[in-house]
Amino acid sequence: MRKANATNNFMIHSTAIIHPKAKIGSDCQIGPYCVIGEHVTLGDGCKLHPHVVVDGHTVLGQQNEIFPFAAIGFKTQDLKWKGGVTRLEIGDRNVFREGVTIHSATNDGDATILGSDNLLLTYVHIAHDCRVGSHIIMSGYAGLAGHVVVEDHAILGGYTAVHQFCRVGTFSMTGGCSRIAQDVTPFMIVEGNPAEARAVNKIGLERAGVSEEVQTALRAAHKIIFREGRMLSAALAKIEAELPALPEVKHLVQFIRASERGICK
Repeated sequence: MRKANATNNFMIHSTAIIHPKAKIGSDCQIGPYCVIGEHVTLGDGCKLHPHVVVDGHTVLGQQNEIFPFAAIGFKTQDLKWKGGVTRLEIGDRNVFREGVTIHSATNDGDATILGSDNLLLTYVHIAHDCRVGSHIIMSGYAGLAGHVVVEDHAILGGYTAVHQFCRVGTFSMTGGCSRIAQDVTPFMIVEGNPAEARAVNKIGLERAGVSEEVQTALRAAHKIIFREGRMLSAALAKIEAELPALPEVKHLVQFIRASERGICK
């Protein structure tokens, strides 16, 4: 067991159980009754509150904070799992509140990936093979099924349930208790069961300092896609023909064109 000392600067409670082969960075704090598995790497400055368990082939970057009863890096719940080495890779400065669960991938050599500066509130679940970006907020009890992609700066309201293989676009927001069975378009607010697009995420864009020019273009795109009754291909063609070729508008069009499940309309 690693003890705090002048050279490694660990702060590890005497009741924590840490495998001798686990890699613990400097300035880490590991509270009472935590359990750290053999293949775990904790970056510098991570803080684990009491009763946290981190296992599997899991790498956490620097300054992550994990609250009690979170379970990070365990084997997928996918019945297709056949063994092998599957991984969980987590970036820096994430906050995982009480009861969060994040699972490793399903197939040998694959990984579940989470970026940096995310806030996952109580009992959030991220399943196998998800790709979650950075600066994301997932409110209490929100859950991602397997192979979900969440782009940067998205916000998922409490109890949001995302179907496997769906994508959630950048700067989008889901209302509480929404059922997401298709892709959530970037920059939009969706809500309901099943979820429907309601409006442009005006407040989120303003808080991020997005220019009025971009916001105006996105409002026009929202009208063309969701309010004019056009076929999606025709709506995208009209956007490209009539709206300024801003990076945000291009991303919106490309995201929709790449959709395999369709979008929440």
